[in-house]
Amino acid sequence: MATKVLVPRLGEGVDEVTITKWLKKEGDSVKELEPLLEVNTDKVDTEIPAPASGVILKIEMQEGQPAKVGQLLALIGAAGESASVSSAPGPSAPAASASAAKAELTPTAAPVTRASSADLGFISPVVAKIATERGIDLSQVPGTGLNGRITKNDVLNFVQTPPAKEAYHATRTVQHATPVVTPAQGDTLIKHTLIRKQIADHMVMSKSVSPHVLTVMEADMSKVSKHRAANKPIFERDGVNLTFTAYFMMAIVAGLKAFPTVNASWTDDGLLVHKAINIGMATSLGEDGLIVPVIKGADALSLLGMARTVNDLATRARSRKLQPDEVKGGTFTLTNHGISGSLFAMPIINQPQCGILGIGAMQKRAVVVDDAIAIRPMVYMSFVFDHRILDGASADWFLAKVKETLENWA
Repeated sequence: MATKVLVPRLGEGVDEVTITKWLKKEGDSVKELEPLLEVNTDKVDTEIPAPASGVILKIEMQEGQPAKVGQLLALIGAAGESASVSSAPGPSAPAASASAAKAELTPTAAPVTRASSADLGFISPVVAKIATERGIDLSQVPGTGLNGRITKNDVLNFVQTPPAKEAYHATRTVQHATPVVTPAQGDTLIKHTLIRKQIADHMVMSKSVSPHVLTVMEADMSKVSKHRAANKPIFERDGVNLTFTAYFMMAIVAGLKAFPTVNASWTDDGLLVHKAINIGMATSLGEDGLIVPVIKGADALSLLGMARTVNDLATRARSRKLQPDEVKGGTFTLTNHGISGSLFAMPIINQPQCGILGIGAMQKRAVVVDDAIAIRPMVYMSFVFDHRILDGASADWFLAKVKETLENWA
């Protein structure tokens, strides 16, 4: 009997993946645990191995399609065997995955299949049912789920808050008003990668959700630079590259501990202040975009531990070896746009966080110190915050604490 290949649970909170590449095609032979396909979740690519040896009888999900945990991907069996779903017992799986697979294969899921091929992306049976019963046009509802997916709460909020409903309509109108550009002779069309689409969707969603406000301060990095120069050889003996990023992370921790409301998320019921301090670190992937691995429990790390973690996550991010859990759960984000020479910028908040701190290029500049002109290594720090959560004063208090920590490093 044929064996089912189901979407495994790749980490806590990972309920849906996108099929990025099949490594085998129908009719190909495959060995147990041999890589069968690649899936993507939150910009992390993961290989799914074959659960059994045999021949690929049927591929149920195509590249580019979203698939939920437990959903049927393919069937593996003996050559010439019938590719019948009903005859495939499949490997043992957690109850949640099994029930999810059952839900996807029942006739009630038919509307979901039709919706998943539209611009809306994947629509669950619950969302589809609510929309049908209440006559809701889902194209007018902004999604806050994975990759912009519309959730049950998104639909219910749309129904219950008329003012927000009008805002949603206006937002969708603006988003769909992008001019159509037809390539002319000599133009080159570069197809969007999955990561680029995910970045675009998340950035547009963030700007439509949070009122972004920017405040900028500059910090004198003299003491940090001296400390780094003195300790870099010591850290290298432990196999750790002491970068300035580690110092910025430590300063952010100090700011978040002093002003916990910055380490929070907006909800309709109130401000959700997070106990854990998990700092995302925006990491460039070159032309492929960027990814934000998360330093979990950043407040428990020493400078050595922070530098080691920064090194590890940055290296594995660029080599595409992060795990799905390692890009989730962030409560604040740091982006070092100064690497490319930028002095200051206005980053976009990584939802559902309160803010993001951008660090510009460090430059030696003439500054006034004790009524005298001095040359100091200076950086601009651009803090973009959600004005629903913070006001100008509270945002500046946080940024001033980050500045103080850097300038008084001992």
